[in-house]
Amino acid sequence: MSRPRRLAPSRQATPSDNTPLHPGLVLAHYGRASLVESDNGDILRCSTRRSLPRTVCGDRVLWQAAGAREGVISTVLERDTVLSRPDAQGRNRPVAANINQVVVVIACKPSFEYGMLDRYLVAAELIGARPLIVVNKADLLDADSRRKLRERLAVYPDIGYSVVFTSNRDSDGLKALHLHLNGHTSVLVGQSGVGKSSLVQALLPDLEIRTGSLSQVTGLGRHTTTVAMLYHVPGGGDLIDSPGVRDFTLGEVEAGELQRGFREFAPYLGQCRFHNCRHLREPGCAVHNSVREGVITQRRFDNYQAILEAMC
Repeated sequence: MSRPRRLAPSRQATPSDNTPLHPGLVLAHYGRASLVESDNGDILRCSTRRSLPRTVCGDRVLWQAAGAREGVISTVLERDTVLSRPDAQGRNRPVAANINQVVVVIACKPSFEYGMLDRYLVAAELIGARPLIVVNKADLLDADSRRKLRERLAVYPDIGYSVVFTSNRDSDGLKALHLHLNGHTSVLVGQSGVGKSSLVQALLPDLEIRTGSLSQVTGLGRHTTTVAMLYHVPGGGDLIDSPGVRDFTLGEVEAGELQRGFREFAPYLGQCRFHNCRHLREPGCAVHNSVREGVITQRRFDNYQAILEAMC
């Protein structure tokens, strides 16, 4: 994945302690600068005080004016939720903040990997966000292929996850997705090439106007797909489009916490012979027994074990 271009630091005035504070929403973060939307809808280019943590898309902040369409972020307000992923050095880096829905986009082309899908679902569960699975490029599937894919994905509706089939040519699918987005702050995540950008364009008819306005502030042109960007969805809700990835891994998670990420395990937790059972090869494991009985699918259980063993 190409590295995001950085906004060059501007020579803005430094606000005094008496400069009024204003609430704002971070739409994107570029290097040392952020795009912040004010309460009245203006978009400003803001630096962040050195004592503050790095801002991330979706952050709620307080900022002070420091020139025409420029400001300084003085406070990063407490985050309700934050979706993170490890960077190349293994350090957890936030992707988006204050989200309540994680939309995992998969597609028949490129073929998706169930382990990656489950890792995203676990990440959503552990931060308390609602997961949604979107199968994009559904127009490439004939009737038989669609039926077979629905059968392979049937485990997810069975345990309570919504699955939406859509494409940028499918008005019914787009309407269904729009309904799921309405009233939520959602982040779109998924493998590179699954068509997230085309979905965003289909959902936001005025996207060109919006990106044109942002490019005037950033000076980076209209191609900003290497950073997460927040858009307001017509009819209500916010949508954060995050860059595609080759893979997604979880940060360090304790075994007891990871169990909570697999919602079908819930009825069996605390029922094992050993109170600290990790559901690997321990005797008297209630989760393992439910797999043998077909209540929990083998594939999901294998993915749980693969995540846990990778962290050991």
